Amino acid sequence: MIEKRLDRAITDFIWNVVEIHSQLEDIHTSWATLLGITEPQWLILMAITELDEGRGVAGIDIANKLRIHPAFVTNQTKSLEKGGFLSRRPAADDARFVLMSLTEKATTEIGKLSKRRLALNSTMFNELDEETLADLNAALAKLAKNARLAARLLAIDAS
Repeated sequence: MIEKRLDRAITDFIWNVVEIHSQLEDIHTSWATLLGITEPQWLILMAITELDEGRGVAGIDIANKLRIHPAFVTNQTKSLEKGGFLSRRPAADDARFVLMSLTEKATTEIGKLSKRRLALNSTMFNELDEETLADLNAALAKLAKNARLAARLLAIDAS
């Protein structure tokens, strides 16, 4: 009986994650559309915003953050550079690495969305206080770690 309830709880959790992912994808697409870029390009800009500590961000770090192929990051960041959203320059210590930073245009355009983003976050996280979110983030980090392990185990079994 307990095993069946646990299985049901896990199944419900997975479908809730699928639903949240779908909604977040729609939200990211909406933000991207407002800037005239694609949803993956929006996520790249958000990753750079998160990772940049003033020196720029390497493509591999963006790829790791977003769990996407580095070649895709290279392709998309070249397009974002052409659109004036980011600058790309060789790393001072190793010219093989390209460091990317948001341009003033990108910072301004993202800034224009900040009030709307705050309102949206307020709606999404209504009824959740800081402690609840911290606990949820800790639990999700554990699940993400375990999911990576499970995916590797499944890949081993499949080969």
